[in-house]
Amino acid sequence: MLSFSSPQIGSKTEAEKTAAHVFSEELNSRLDTNIYNEKDIEIIFSEENDLPDEDSFRITVNENSVIFSALSVRGLIFAVGYFLRKCCVRENKIYLLYDISGTYSPDKKIRGHQLGYRQTSNTYDAWGIDEYKRCYLDIMYFGANTCEHIPYENGHSDRNAIMKSDEQELLCEAAKEAEKFGLKVSLWYPNCEKDLETAKENREKLFSKCEKIDYVFPPGGDPGDIPPEELMVRCDEFRKILKKYHHDAEMWPSAQQPHHLPDWGMRFLREMKKKPDFIDGVITGPNAAFRLDILRRYLPQEYPIRLYPDITHNLRCEYPVHSDRDDWHYALAAVNGRECANPRPTEYKRIHSDTRGYVIGSVSYSEGVNDDINKAVWSALDFDPDTPLREILEDYSRLFFPESDWEKTADAIFGLEKNWEGDPEENPCIEHTLKLWEELGEEVPSIKNNWRYVQCLFRARCDAFVRRKIIFENSLIKAAKHCIFSGNTDKAKDILISPLPDVISDLRAKIDEDADKLFKLIGLQLGTKKYHAKNFERGAVLDTVDLPLTDLPWLISRFEKARDMTDNKKASYLRRCFLRNKVERDEYYYSVALDGLCPGGVKQNPGFYMNIQADRPDKNKGDLPTALFKLYDHFSFRLKTGGLKYDTDYILMITYRDTNNTDSTAHTVKINGKVLYKGIPFGGARNQAYERDMLPDGFIAVEYKIPKEFIINGCIDLTIKESINGFEIAELRITKNPYKSDTDGGTQ
Repeated sequence: MLSFSSPQIGSKTEAEKTAAHVFSEELNSRLDTNIYNEKDIEIIFSEENDLPDEDSFRITVNENSVIFSALSVRGLIFAVGYFLRKCCVRENKIYLLYDISGTYSPDKKIRGHQLGYRQTSNTYDAWGIDEYKRCYLDIMYFGANTCEHIPYENGHSDRNAIMKSDEQELLCEAAKEAEKFGLKVSLWYPNCEKDLETAKENREKLFSKCEKIDYVFPPGGDPGDIPPEELMVRCDEFRKILKKYHHDAEMWPSAQQPHHLPDWGMRFLREMKKKPDFIDGVITGPNAAFRLDILRRYLPQEYPIRLYPDITHNLRCEYPVHSDRDDWHYALAAVNGRECANPRPTEYKRIHSDTRGYVIGSVSYSEGVNDDINKAVWSALDFDPDTPLREILEDYSRLFFPESDWEKTADAIFGLEKNWEGDPEENPCIEHTLKLWEELGEEVPSIKNNWRYVQCLFRARCDAFVRRKIIFENSLIKAAKHCIFSGNTDKAKDILISPLPDVISDLRAKIDEDADKLFKLIGLQLGTKKYHAKNFERGAVLDTVDLPLTDLPWLISRFEKARDMTDNKKASYLRRCFLRNKVERDEYYYSVALDGLCPGGVKQNPGFYMNIQADRPDKNKGDLPTALFKLYDHFSFRLKTGGLKYDTDYILMITYRDTNNTDSTAHTVKINGKVLYKGIPFGGARNQAYERDMLPDGFIAVEYKIPKEFIINGCIDLTIKESINGFEIAELRITKNPYKSDTDGGTQ
């Protein structure tokens, strides 16, 4: 095993010197340079022309030397990164684990990440040019050859309080620095201007000023929602301006469909089948007009496709957590939200495997460092899709935590993904993962000031906080329920308002400490008030970490609702609240949040949207039971169950989100193929008692009568359809009798 501490570094050309300087800086960050050692090895940088392309590199390891060879500075930096990924640091010496001699060439032509300096970012807007230079190297070490920047989205600056520079001034400077490393520069440039002339003027200003542009990416939608015919006109005009200043730059619009133009995709294909010579390729990503395989099948073959994968978001996005089944537990979703630290290596490897055959590469959608591990995984797979995940994560550990136990670090990263499997109350992996991260910090104290370590520790603590809080609160609910049914309502409330034990409150305090450290170390904005996050969806975990996770806050609010009732009515009402989701043995209750998407083993049709309420501070504020934490939003829903009585009429009651869909007349509810209701949404009869007792504003309870002859041997196959606007449902129940409040028709 090769080892060294004081190499002699050789370089001649500018490209070699740039790469040699990068390597030297990396050594200085890993070794104590105050300790003098005799030169013990030679590191040689060689710009050679016998390699296939600028992204290929060769490493030659000899007994006393290492030679990095490439066509350009980019390839030489790739070689440095690969070498460092295979090295560890022990006692002020660098050890190469094994002979990595060989020639390496990438699988995909385009490999990169969006690093937009804008106020919606959870990190990048706090950076200066030095942080961007550091980020460039970090992504290049895993084989990325492209960085994507974002100009003014609306033709003017939207600079926020923490941005050190004007957005486009920083963009131009960052593009210039990218060129020094050989990185290609792409611009995500939406068509937000209403008129073409203004759009052309804005692009002329930027294209003439920015020294490095390789690709321009105007999205078809999300945002800049314009008809495809107009998109083509604009691409043609913009490309003419682009070519005046950047002769080799390319125009790559995306097939992202505006919601208000349902025929946008077919019209886009018609335009592309004219084979416009001003389009070099097509991008697809969130809000795609077509599935990737369909787009590749029908797009003319001369146009390559670039993927725009969303690796930064967890919900309300293209690839939600567990995107193949969408079963992320509502409590974990409530705390971690849309944009927390989200290592998802195994899931993204599956997605990469499913998509790679259709594309020539990708530039990911990213809003900050929360997806740092995902960037490394995706880039490594774009370079070599056969690389085992464990190898990538061990490489990540050795590169960024060079003195740590890389096997334990890889396990700890995998652990963060495993934390999100199933109900946190039933997942002991969460505590084990936290223990691993804490042990890593104790074993190598210096990493406690490494932002990557702190971010992973922060996530591990958030997950443990969720688990401990759920276990504690559910124990309170159980004890309070016993008191309610024993007739002691006052004691029940006292139990529910018990303070968190120290083991939970101390952990909560550490979460705040980590958040403060992350803002200082890397500019990660984990809160809106203190750290200037744009809103709760933009990584502001501190805005969501204390949101309700169980029914405990809702139950406490029921005591307030029952305050002016008589003792008998109060006791009756509170019993109903504690049994909110309970039905008889020959009845049925279902909640999207509590029971998942496949009731009775039925898979829902593709294209549904999970409208999660749990992480919304304006929705989840104590008056929302956990049964309503998720809303299923689609044009159809299906459910199967059995165990009902054979000879009894039933009542189907569905909790819908109250939306105004008056232009529809085909809201249809069927049982075993027989129509219960068809007409305007939502039909049926409103159960105002249930709405008053159990639902917050914005929800309605609608009842439909199920005749006994519709039920087949105690079984039902329920379908709900509405093909124009769709519908959102949270829960349903099938009972022998309608829900009723007290005999006076109310609870008060």
